Order: sequence, then C-alpha cells, then structure tokens
Amino acid sequence: MPGAPRTAFIVHPAATALIMGRGRSAGYDDQRELILAKAAELFAHRGYHATSMSQVADACGCSKAGLYHYYRDKYALLVSIAEGHVGRLQALVDDVAAQKLPSGQRLRALIEGLVREYADAQHAHRVLTEEVRFLSDLDRGRVTDIERQVVAGVAQAVAEVRPALREVKLDKPMTMLLFGMVNWLFTWMRPDGSIDHERMAPIVADLFIGGLSAVDPAHARASGDDSAGSVAVSAADCGAVNTPHAATP
Repeated sequence: MPGAPRTAFIVHPAATALIMGRGRSAGYDDQRELILAKAAELFAHRGYHATSMSQVADACGCSKAGLYHYYRDKYALLVSIAEGHVGRLQALVDDVAAQKLPSGQRLRALIEGLVREYADAQHAHRVLTEEVRFLSDLDRGRVTDIERQVVAGVAQAVAEVRPALREVKLDKPMTMLLFGMVNWLFTWMRPDGSIDHERMAPIVADLFIGGLSAVDPAHARASGDDSAGSVAVSAADCGAVNTPHAATP
C-alpha cells in the first residue's frame, strides 16, 4: 500500500536453517558483512536517500542483481546496519556482565570495550545517529529498545561504582555523559591521528572514572615507544579533523 510504513523482513530461524541447508557459499556471510560496511560508508557520507543500490553494488564490486541476492532493497540495508550496530553494543554489555567482574573493573571493561567497538563502527554509528529517522516506527522502536538496554546496562555498572548516584537519579545522566564522550569520537579522530581508539580506550576510562588527574599519560604512547608520552590536548595533536557534525549535540 503506497505510503504505508515499511518494516524489516524477518526470517524465522527454522526457515533460515532450511535455506542454509539448501546450500550457501562459504563466503555468503562475509559478503553480507562487506555489503553492510560499504552501504554504511555510503549512507554516512552521502545520506540514505542520496545513495542508490547501484552505488552500493559498485562499491562492493558486484552487480546490482548480485546485490539483491543478499538484501532485497536499500531499506533492508538500513535496518541491518542500525540493528547490527546496537546489537553488537548489547552483546558487549552482556559479555562483560557475564564475566562477574568487581564493580570498578566491570565499568572500565565496558568503557574500553565501547571505545574499541566504535573504532570499526564509525560509519554505522553515524548512520544510526543521522539516518535512523528513515526507519518505520516499528523498526525504529526495536532499535531504540536495544539502545535503552545498552544504556541501562552501563548505568547499572556506574551505579555499582557510585551507589549514591542512583539514590539521586544521577546514574543515567552520568551514563549519558559517558556516551557523549564515546559517541562523538568519530567527529575528530581519524585513522592517521597520533592516538588511535586502542590507546584512547583506557584514557576515556581513566577520565570518566577518576577525573582528569587520574588520566595516565602512558596510555597515549604508541606500542614500543619509550619516549615520554603525553595526552594530546589540541585538535592537531589528537588528529582532529573539522567536520560539520562536530558541533552536533
């Protein structure tokens, strides 16, 4: 029906198993991930509506017909990118919780894990923050529910370290401040910058848990670098790049 909201096509697990049983190439899942990565990059830079399936196919080095073998349309790509990104964050929260770490170690593991996850998910995150509005209410609601679960899991870890925050309902606001740091790293960090996500992860954890005085300058050193390290404090030192999204709240 024209104008009707669109929803993601969900395949029942039993049907998925049947399809798999009929035979998929060994690289099927790898190709799907490649397509999602290329689509996320195009959506992030060009916008969802300005990107065509032909452009996605060209970026993947396959035919348009071949692309439809993996995803039925552009909307299915958008849903998969958004759900895949928040799903990986939820898996991280669940994995850290399952380790039964002491409260301080759990919070640090979550923070460092989030920063590292974003190192390879910059395009997907940008799609989630800027293009999710094009999802149907049903699909957007499902993604939002997962996001809330992620925030709740991190907020619980924050409250375990500082129980008094929960008593005055500051556990979630503090958690959102944390995500404010992590979510927008992509606006100023670049692959060739002097500090990568791996080294930034413990710095963010130090800063959030202990404040500026707790940041260990050694974390900013490159692996095997014995020279005196320091935390970058300027845009140039951090490998910053000006983008129109840097001022986005």
